[in-house]
Amino acid sequence: MRGFSLIELAIASLIMALLLGSIMVPLQGQVRIRKLDETQRILDQARDALLGYVAANGYFPCPASSTSNGQEAVTSHATGVCAGSVTFATALSGFLPAVTLGFTPVDGSGYALDAWGLQQNRIRYAVANASIAVTAACPVPTNPYTNPYTRTNGMRNASMACIQSLTTLLYVCRTGTGVTATGCAASTDELSDNAIAVIWSLGENAPTGGAAPHEDKNLNNTRVFVLAPYSTTAGAVFDDQLTWIGPPMLFSKLIAAGQLP
Repeated sequence: MRGFSLIELAIASLIMALLLGSIMVPLQGQVRIRKLDETQRILDQARDALLGYVAANGYFPCPASSTSNGQEAVTSHATGVCAGSVTFATALSGFLPAVTLGFTPVDGSGYALDAWGLQQNRIRYAVANASIAVTAACPVPTNPYTNPYTRTNGMRNASMACIQSLTTLLYVCRTGTGVTATGCAASTDELSDNAIAVIWSLGENAPTGGAAPHEDKNLNNTRVFVLAPYSTTAGAVFDDQLTWIGPPMLFSKLIAAGQLP
C-alpha cells in the first residue's frame, strides 16, 4: 500500500485551503453584520437613555471628556456651561456620559463601547452649543440666552418655538464631500439640519478611522456630522454609525414629563 506523494498532498492542502477560505469569508461577513446590528442597538439605547435623562431633568448632560471616566464634564448646569475639554464653537462634543446616565455596560474606565469593543470604540456624543437672541417672538430671559440645552430650565425658558427657529443646530449629511464647518454642501445632502444631539460610533476601523472625505467630519468638533453609505472602497471608506435627537422627538418626551407646557 503506497502513501500519498508530495504532489497529491500539496493538491489536497490547496483544496482544503480553498474550502476553508470559502467558509471563512462568509463567516467574517456575518460577524461584521452582527456587530453593526449590535452597535446600532447600543446607539438606540444611548439615545433613549439621553431622552430619559432630559425628561427627568429638563436639560441634556454635558458630554464626558477623555479624562472624566464616563461622568459628564460640566462646570455648571445653572448656566449650562460644560467643561472646556468638551466645549467647541458650535457643538459640545465628547463621549457618552455613561456613568451620569446610569448606562450599562461600560468598560473599566466608565465609558460605553460599541460592539467592536476597543478603547477607540467609545460611544461619542455631541449636543448643540447655540444661543438664542431676544426677539418679540422669543422673549428669553437674557440676550443672548446661552446654552439652553444643557442649562437648568433652559429649554423651558427658551420655548419650543424659539428652539425650532434656530438655524445653528447640528447637521447630519449623507456625504462628506463639500461639507463645511457650518453645513452640508447642499440641502439635498441633509439628513437633518436641526438635530439637538448626535450619538455615534467610529466603527470597526476606529483605531485608524477618520479618513476623508467622510469619516473625518465626525471627528472635527463642528456641528456637522456625516452618515454616508457603508463603504470599504479606498478613498471613500465609511463605517461610522449615527443616530440623533431632533426637536419633535425631544419635545414629545419633555411634554409627557411635564418639562414643557
